[in-house]
Amino acid sequence: MSLPIEDYALISDCFTGALVGKDGSIDWLCLPRYDSQSLFGGLLGTEDHGRWLLAPTDAAATSTRSYEGDTMILVTRWTTPTGEVEVTDAMPMGDGRADVLRRVRGITGTVRMQQDLRLRFGYATAIPWVRKDHSEHPPSLIAVAGPDAVVVRGAALHPTDHSHAGVFDIEAGETIDLSLTWFRSHRTTPKPPDVDAALENTRSWWLKWAKEDMHEGPYRDEVVRSLLILRALTHFQTGGIVASATTSLPESFGGERNWDYRYVWLRDASLTISVLLAHGYNDYVDHWRNWLLRAIAGDPADVQIMYGLSGERDLAEHVLASLPGYQGAAPVRVGNDASNQFQADVIGEVMLALDHGRLNGVEETRFSWALQRALMGYLEEHWREPDHGIWEIRGEPKFFTHSRVLVWAAFDRAVRAVEEHGLDGPVDRWRKLREEVAADVEANGFDPERNTYVQAFHSTEVDSSLLQLAQVGYCDWDDPRMLGTVRAIEEDLLTDGLLMRYRTETGVDGLPPGEHPFLACSFWLVEQYARSGRQDDACALMDRLVGFANDVGMLSEEYDVSSGAHVGNTPQALTHLTLVRAADALAEVAGRE
Repeated sequence: MSLPIEDYALISDCFTGALVGKDGSIDWLCLPRYDSQSLFGGLLGTEDHGRWLLAPTDAAATSTRSYEGDTMILVTRWTTPTGEVEVTDAMPMGDGRADVLRRVRGITGTVRMQQDLRLRFGYATAIPWVRKDHSEHPPSLIAVAGPDAVVVRGAALHPTDHSHAGVFDIEAGETIDLSLTWFRSHRTTPKPPDVDAALENTRSWWLKWAKEDMHEGPYRDEVVRSLLILRALTHFQTGGIVASATTSLPESFGGERNWDYRYVWLRDASLTISVLLAHGYNDYVDHWRNWLLRAIAGDPADVQIMYGLSGERDLAEHVLASLPGYQGAAPVRVGNDASNQFQADVIGEVMLALDHGRLNGVEETRFSWALQRALMGYLEEHWREPDHGIWEIRGEPKFFTHSRVLVWAAFDRAVRAVEEHGLDGPVDRWRKLREEVAADVEANGFDPERNTYVQAFHSTEVDSSLLQLAQVGYCDWDDPRMLGTVRAIEEDLLTDGLLMRYRTETGVDGLPPGEHPFLACSFWLVEQYARSGRQDDACALMDRLVGFANDVGMLSEEYDVSSGAHVGNTPQALTHLTLVRAADALAEVAGRE
């Protein structure tokens, strides 16, 4: 059975990533991309659905682990009665290959290590044909299933009932390197990696990237780790940013809320770009903007709220029968039908990110501004329609207040682009529409009796997404309407001191009720507290939230307060980017004071 979600750590080459458990087992790996089919799917089943275990044979062995400085290289130190050993897990950067490296180094004494390799291609639907290549010493394993193949090198492995196992002893001062390399099955087997060079290049690459961070203030370590995770979730070549490394990790056991997050949401990607811009990574705007141009292509009327890593449009959702689910929590989904929804807020988030780029000196191109004008034209035609909102409800579309405010933000940034940056556009029409949207929000999305904005027009419910109203500039942080909204959110949505997204009991999302506090919402609350003068409350909540991170600084989508368990897909981009925003707000306020 798979480990608790918080017991996993991500390694990545910015094309895909592997989840390595505290027990030394890689239980999740999709090759060659995050949204490819899994090779190791044990996370969503058992070891028979694919894994690669590397650990001492002694059941009494204990371990500690950490990333190697500001990198995505994971180092685990095992202690046994006979000695200590260190395992370094990495996916090399910049070599154009899909490698997983596992270096074993003896520290003291002699430790007997074991491997259990279970290759299961195609979401555990295909057990590969495996042969040994005796031209290498020890012989390498070459496994083929349809279009996919891997070659595994290192200590000797022996077949045993559709798996391969082996043991080896490692002494103090000795190093043994293991590697797995994916390749197209019709191609020649790749040469062995130069592990020394690959590790050094990878270490240098990550350290150089992390040095560009501009964060100064409290929570620096958490901010840097979050930025590294956001970079790991960004495809090296295409610029697409996945929302998470995983699919179908449950938001609630026994429920339907198991979703595939290995795709590029325009919303999450835009918010990530804004965070990267705030920390000096201006070059990512061009990379992502070019991705956006390719994904949306010719007709903005065909815009989707999410795409594949290269801009793929067909993300049809289906349930896998081959994977039973994380600790039995079904269904396991691939694809996401939310890709066909209308979510009125997403163009606002795109326009906000590109506005941040302009403010940071990123110049528009003829094509990039033309794309934004086309998106605004689409919004002009559709903003009056009900939508599925930021939470992608599976129920009937509504006029969500958050969505309307992000429509306002889109028109506002379009106006600014003309007035402040000299770009061309129908600014008079955009100003008028901006005013019309705001009037609509104030007339229909605000409850004057309770002094709060509401989840949807004419509703009495509130929603944590309303905390974004001040973030996007719709109102001031200390506006009485905003403070009233915060009070209502605290009254209705705080559970054990953490925020729920909304009350699922109302049935607004068309799904059975029940989920755990959504971490991004609580980080939004930290930012609101900090910027509206509640510094002590902000620091107290921030300290608690960062304390939920696992031993290597990773956070998932939700958190179970009663058990202290991570819940939902991991690592979650939205959680980490809102952590960075909250830390930045605290640092900015502290700097002013």
